[in-house]
Amino acid sequence: MYPTKYSEYVEKYSEENGIDKYLVYAIIKAESNFDPNVKSNADARGLMQLMEETAVERSNAIEGTEIEAYDLYDPETNIKLGTSYFAYLLGLYDDNIVLAIIAYNAGLGNVEQWIKDGVIKADGSDIENIPYKETENYVRKILRDYQMYLKLYE
Repeated sequence: MYPTKYSEYVEKYSEENGIDKYLVYAIIKAESNFDPNVKSNADARGLMQLMEETAVERSNAIEGTEIEAYDLYDPETNIKLGTSYFAYLLGLYDDNIVLAIIAYNAGLGNVEQWIKDGVIKADGSDIENIPYKETENYVRKILRDYQMYLKLYE
């Protein structure tokens, strides 16, 4: 139920980006259930369900190279860019995992607006107030699965 597929890439890029590998496994589990070929209705692709625009931005930021949408189906490329993006979100939110998870799912602009409007707290402690039920459930699932990964493997 809690696989650690693609561990060579998860461990490498989690370490490079300063993210707990078990959190990355929980994100991959929630996003794609470890299917590298999955594509969402919103056009997010691969293991960590990256949007092409986000992936291109991260690729330019870390490598100075362009990627194509089909590159996101490659597990190593997807995990490399996904962990880089999540690390970027953690940096924006002072290592607040909850806010980074919310932004990963609902988008950075939504999170900024919700905090500004007082819908959610700046510390992310009130996930029950997230306006998108799907995002609230997503955050709860990742936090739960993250704790399970820690219990099982640490």
